Amino acid sequence: MTFATLGLIEPLLRALETLGYQTPTPVQAQAIPAVLAGRDLMAAAQTGTGKTAGFALPLLQLLTLEGPKVAANSARALILCPTRELAEQVHASVAEYAQHLPLTTYAVYGGVSINPQMMKLRKGVDILVATPGRLIDLFRQNALKLNQLQTLVLDEADRMLDLGFSEELANIYRMLPKKRQTLLFSATFSDDIRLLAGQMLNDPLSIEVSPRNVAANTVKQWVVPVDKKRKPELFVHLMRKGRWKQVLVFAKTRNGVDALVDKLQGLGINADGIHGDKPQATRQRALDRFKASEVQILVATDVAARGLDIEDLPLVVNFDLPIVAEDYIHRIGRTGRAGNTGEAISLVCADEVNMLSAIEMLTRQTLTRKMEPDFEPEHRVPDTDASGQVVKKPKKPKKPKVSGGGGKRNLGKWVDSGEVAPAEPSIKPVRKVPVFNTGPRKKK
Repeated sequence: MTFATLGLIEPLLRALETLGYQTPTPVQAQAIPAVLAGRDLMAAAQTGTGKTAGFALPLLQLLTLEGPKVAANSARALILCPTRELAEQVHASVAEYAQHLPLTTYAVYGGVSINPQMMKLRKGVDILVATPGRLIDLFRQNALKLNQLQTLVLDEADRMLDLGFSEELANIYRMLPKKRQTLLFSATFSDDIRLLAGQMLNDPLSIEVSPRNVAANTVKQWVVPVDKKRKPELFVHLMRKGRWKQVLVFAKTRNGVDALVDKLQGLGINADGIHGDKPQATRQRALDRFKASEVQILVATDVAARGLDIEDLPLVVNFDLPIVAEDYIHRIGRTGRAGNTGEAISLVCADEVNMLSAIEMLTRQTLTRKMEPDFEPEHRVPDTDASGQVVKKPKKPKKPKVSGGGGKRNLGKWVDSGEVAPAEPSIKPVRKVPVFNTGPRKKK
């Protein structure tokens, strides 16, 4: 199968040839004809399998062949993304696909001045990529009208429909025309989200090109148990032992990112970090330097789990496990992309055993554990498996306490034969404590 057999027009085929795209991925092969036919769509596929092209290519074709010219302060298609990084990445891909088409594209997101975005929208854009908060701001300031909208795309729909975005999405849905095409693309869909999405779409076609909620089989995954306080030391040890050249590291909090970066820089390691408190320009500069191999270690919160497209990234390290199990799939999906192989290592302490169990249950696999010599944890990480159960080892029975030596047991005033009892024993006699019935009293 080729892209030409999917019915794509010549300008798109020319752009794909320039980009080196040869054959459609499974999600592209199924999604492109469905979108061209005007169907609403729910598509689930592993990260790195070409979902963006799966909706962007047919969307560009529909906008080129159908509909009136875009009006001022309007958009004909809207692509919603959960993060600024993903919005930038999606827009860059859309712009590449549209290089030979008479269409305009633009991306808007928070963290930067809204005025240049308002100026850009005055002439209208055919495809607008946006984060929910900034989209609502532009709409409320009359800088954007959506009455001309033909298609809505929710990229990483599982996160977009999460409770954290529910209010924003409800507001956005009220802004949109009722007659439109809606496309949901993501690597993961929970059953609750599928039910919610099914209520929003019109007779949707469901596409699943891989088992639900599993990571790509091109990524080798394992866990290294360790005490929480020794994680930084273990990370540096593994980095030097494995001679890591380029590593994307995920930490749970912004403070955790800064602390690890400071630790690494203090050891002379070229490291940088990105999280939500950093200005967008600073985050982009750190990402660009990492892509150019000017930075060896990039530490990030989950703000970077989606939208980072780094060619041939060999390794992802979970310094902390994510609170939301689905984020594990998106994190490790930064490596092993487009048929390449990759590795994902998770440093897990005893406090994270429930998160580990949730990840294994979601992905339906028990992650291999590799104990690192000299880093065996004092606080054992309980065994887990894909059933979601934390396996606790039975406690060993306590041995009776022995006082003194030679078989002499001091039980209050009782002593071995031949022993003279002291006038005042140093140890109080052992007494049986009566057990009272603490149940409800019977009425007389």
